[in-house]
Amino acid sequence: MEVSVQKCCEILRGMDDIVILSHRNPDGDTLGSAFALHYILNQLGKRSRVECHDGFPKQYSYLLAGYEEKDFEPKNIVAVDIADEQLFGEKLEKYRGKVDLCIDHHGSNKHYAKDWLVRDTAAACCEIIEDICYGFDEAELTKTIADCIYTGVSTDTGCFRYSNTTGHTHAVAGRMFKAGCDFVMINRAMFEVKSFSRIAIEREVLNSLELYFDNKCAVVCITKKMLEETGAEESELEGVAAMPREVEGVLVGITLRQRDNGYKISVRTGEEVDASVLCGNFGGGGHRCAAGCFIEGDLETAKKAMLKAVEKVLGEAAE
Repeated sequence: MEVSVQKCCEILRGMDDIVILSHRNPDGDTLGSAFALHYILNQLGKRSRVECHDGFPKQYSYLLAGYEEKDFEPKNIVAVDIADEQLFGEKLEKYRGKVDLCIDHHGSNKHYAKDWLVRDTAAACCEIIEDICYGFDEAELTKTIADCIYTGVSTDTGCFRYSNTTGHTHAVAGRMFKAGCDFVMINRAMFEVKSFSRIAIEREVLNSLELYFDNKCAVVCITKKMLEETGAEESELEGVAAMPREVEGVLVGITLRQRDNGYKISVRTGEEVDASVLCGNFGGGGHRCAAGCFIEGDLETAKKAMLKAVEKVLGEAAE
């Protein structure tokens, strides 16, 4: 059932021994949301822990300041920033069909939880978590929670550069500033510091760049071989999907990332093309300007399928 923020807070108040799920290949929003909610629940005297298929990448270690892993048999399951159970990952498969509450900002959310709070106008799930924090009289917006929420809104908006950024998003960031978040440290960690392996994989990605349809579509790929040769880890790939769209004149940027039985597709678009509709052709979804899907088969199969879909939407956009 769809619920309001107020009802969501009532549901959370009635929970205990809570496992908070974040999606595989975690980004700043899913982890920021999960840990912010954990710290809020702690203030309510609730026992909770955060779980992720891929663990917690080291660049987000500051989110775990004061976090203590607790061992208990979960009574309730909450998912944050997860539109589909397919994004759980193998280690969290045991929670399929058992999620009590989902908090998300993807319009493509599958409503797989018993109750859900989905606001597709929010630039980041962390915007919703802030409202939940204010929904509890005994919860205080601490510096630790502010760091978590700021991480989510800044990373999901590309440091407030993407078209999903709103005045409300900036207002949220302002409130996190007031609460003492370390935005200088966070911005540097998220957007300025790169490992040698990240620089190496960026070089390989740019070398794979191909342009189509009068340079309106840019395609790059990330293969397992590229990761092995550069030493880059999955956790270092955040933001790479935005690179094809950085080419002048490109309306659709496609990143194909190799998996065991096919390719994970990340699509970034301008306002002229709806990325979620494009990915919806292959059972995926997301936001208007940022979406994803999965296509089975080899690289050429996945690329041809995506290009055929892009050619159609570009033609429609030109009409």
